[in-house]
Amino acid sequence: MVYRCGLLTAQKEPVPLKSVEVQLEVRDHVATVVSTLNYENKEDKPLEAVFVFPLPGDAAVCHFSATVGQTQIVAEVKEKQKAREDYDDALSSGQQAFLLEESEQSPDIFSLSVGSLPPGESASIRLEYVIELNVQADSGLRFCLPAVLNPRYQPQGSRDGGSGNIQVTSCPSSLVPYTLSFSAQVSSPRPVSRIESNCSLDPLQYLNSEQTKATIKLAAGHKFDRDVELLIYYKDAHQPTAVVEAGQASAGLGTLMGDPVVMLSLYPEFPEAVMSSVATCGEFVFLLDRSGSMDAPVNHTNRNETRISSARDTLLLLLKSLPMGCYFNIYSFGSSFESIFPKSVEYSQGTMEEALKKVGEMEANLGGTEILKPLEHIFSQPCIPSQPRQLFVFTDGEVGNTKQVIDLVKKNSHAHRCFSFGIGEGASSALINGLAKEGGGHAQFISGSDRMQPKVMQSLRYALYPAVMDISVTWDLPKDVYATVLSPPITSLFQGQRSLIYAGLTGQISEAAEGCVTVKYSLAGHPSQNQLQFNLKPTEDSGLTLHRLASRALIRCLEMEDREPRQQQDESVKKKVVELSVQSGVSSAFTAFIAVNKGNGEAIQGPLVRRNVPAPRMMACGMPAFQSARGMMACRMSAPIGLPVFKSATGKSKMEILVGVFLCYILSF
Repeated sequence: MVYRCGLLTAQKEPVPLKSVEVQLEVRDHVATVVSTLNYENKEDKPLEAVFVFPLPGDAAVCHFSATVGQTQIVAEVKEKQKAREDYDDALSSGQQAFLLEESEQSPDIFSLSVGSLPPGESASIRLEYVIELNVQADSGLRFCLPAVLNPRYQPQGSRDGGSGNIQVTSCPSSLVPYTLSFSAQVSSPRPVSRIESNCSLDPLQYLNSEQTKATIKLAAGHKFDRDVELLIYYKDAHQPTAVVEAGQASAGLGTLMGDPVVMLSLYPEFPEAVMSSVATCGEFVFLLDRSGSMDAPVNHTNRNETRISSARDTLLLLLKSLPMGCYFNIYSFGSSFESIFPKSVEYSQGTMEEALKKVGEMEANLGGTEILKPLEHIFSQPCIPSQPRQLFVFTDGEVGNTKQVIDLVKKNSHAHRCFSFGIGEGASSALINGLAKEGGGHAQFISGSDRMQPKVMQSLRYALYPAVMDISVTWDLPKDVYATVLSPPITSLFQGQRSLIYAGLTGQISEAAEGCVTVKYSLAGHPSQNQLQFNLKPTEDSGLTLHRLASRALIRCLEMEDREPRQQQDESVKKKVVELSVQSGVSSAFTAFIAVNKGNGEAIQGPLVRRNVPAPRMMACGMPAFQSARGMMACRMSAPIGLPVFKSATGKSKMEILVGVFLCYILSF
C-alpha cells in the first residue's frame, strides 16, 4: 500500500513541522544562514517532535532559540551528556525543552528535539550558522542549502556500528509536506556581476549604484524538494583580501572571542617557469561507488539520469584526458570491491580503450557503501617510483562511518593526494570536503551534466601540478602586536585556488596600523612565496562571523586530534573542545544546545508522545512511498543501512511512538 505523505507520518499521524523560513546573508566569501522552523501541535496530547536534518559539514552552528507564545528561550551550549540529562529532566517534570545536537559520526547531520509541546500550541525554532563559500572552477562562489539527506550506510562490525542503526521509512521527494521561503542578501567590496541557481529565482535587485550590494529570492511556488544551490559571481573575484573583525566587548581581551580576528583570502600565483613544466606523469587511482544508492536520480529535475551514470560520465571524461605515459587503475566498490587491472598499468591507447569499455558497463549493483576496505587496500599497494599517486573518489557519500574514512585518508596523505567528487543531490559535504582537505586534494560536487567538464578538468589540472612542499606562514606586524593562527596548517596549494587563514590578534592596534603576511613554499624544487598587505582596523557590524568560523576551524582540529589512536585514554583534548565550544557558542561533537522553558512553573499534563518528522528522499528504482529502508534496499544491500542514532541520556519514562523516518530530505539550513 502506498500512503500519501501530506502532513502525516508513515502511520498517518500528524506532522508537527509546518514551514521553514531561510534568510541568507553573504559577505564576500562567508555567509550567515538563519533558519526558522515553525511547529504546531494539532493533536489532543503533548508531543515531542524529533527532526534530523543535514547541514554543510563545515558550518559553525552558533545560535539556537525557541519562541513559544510571547516567550523566547535562548539555548546555551553545554557538554553533550549534561545537555541530554537536562532535556530529559525537563520533560519528566512537565517542562518544555529544546535540544540540538550534532551527530557523533558525521558533522553534517543534526538532530532537533522539541519536547512537551502542549495540545494546540505553536513554537518557532531559530537556528543560525556561518559558513565559508567554496570557489568553483568558473570562479563562482557556491552556496548550497541542503534539502536531501540521503541514508548513511554503516558497515557491519565497524566502529560504533551496532547501536547506531535505526530502521526508518522514507517519503518521495515529490511529496514534500513543508513549505519554504528563502531570500538572500549579498554584499562585497567588489561588484556583484550575477547570481545563478538550479532553482527559479526572482530578478536580481541591486541595492546601490556601485552594485556591491544585491538581494535575491526564490520564485513563488518553489517546492523544497531539492538542494537549493546559488552561484555568486563577483568582478575581479581572484583578488587577495583581508578582513579584520573586532572582538566581543563582553568577552574581554586575551580570549578568543574578545580579541580581534583576521581572515585572509589568498590566491597563490605560481611562477611561470614552474607552471610551464606541469607534470605529465603520475599514478592515477580511481575509486568508483557502485553501491545500490548510486541507482537513485542524480537530481530532482532529471530523474532519468542516475548517480551511477553521472559518475561513469565523470570518470570516462577523466580517462580520456590522462597524459600518455602515466599509470592508472580503476577500483569499484559496494559491499565488496574489485579492480579492472591487478595493479596499475601504463596508460596507452590499448589500456585506455579496455578501461573505457569496462567502465561503460558498470552498474550500481555491488550492495552497501563499504569504502574503508578498498581504501585500505589501495593505501597498502606500493607506490611506483617517480609517479606521484593521485586518488580520485566518486561517491554519493552514503556512509555512516565518515570520521573513520577521513582519518584513514589523513593517515596516508604523505604518499597520496585525494581528489573527491560528490555525486548527486544530498552527497555528504562532510565526507567529500573532508577527503579532499585531509588528503591534500580538491573537492567537487556533480549534480548534473551541466558544469561537469570544467570541474573535472580543474581537478585533473590540480592533480598534475607537483605537490607543494614546505608550506609556512610568517607575519610582519607592528611592534607589540602578535598573531596566533587559529586555522589548521595549510596542506595543499593550487594555482589561483583560494586558501583561507584565520588568526587572532593581540596587543595595541592603532587606527592606521598595517600588517603583512607571507606564504612561503617549495614547488618542484623552486622556492616561491606570495604576500598580502592589509589594514589592521576592524570592520564594523561584523556579527562575530569570523570569530565563529575561526572557532569552528580550531574545534575541528582538536576533534581530529582526539580521534588519533593513543596507548592511554586522554580526556584533555575533549575538555579543550568543550571549553572552546561553550566559550564561542559554536557546536561540536562533544556539546549540544539546550533550552528549557520553565514558564509559570505549571507542569504540562498527559503522556508525552514522540513524533519523528518524516523526511523525503530521492528514491531509486521507482520504489513506492513508505517502504521500510531495510526492505527498500533489500535488492541492493547485503547489510543493514542506518543513520546515527541520537541516544537518550537516561531512559526516563515517557511514551514514545517511534515513527521511522528516512532522513534524506530536510530542512533548510
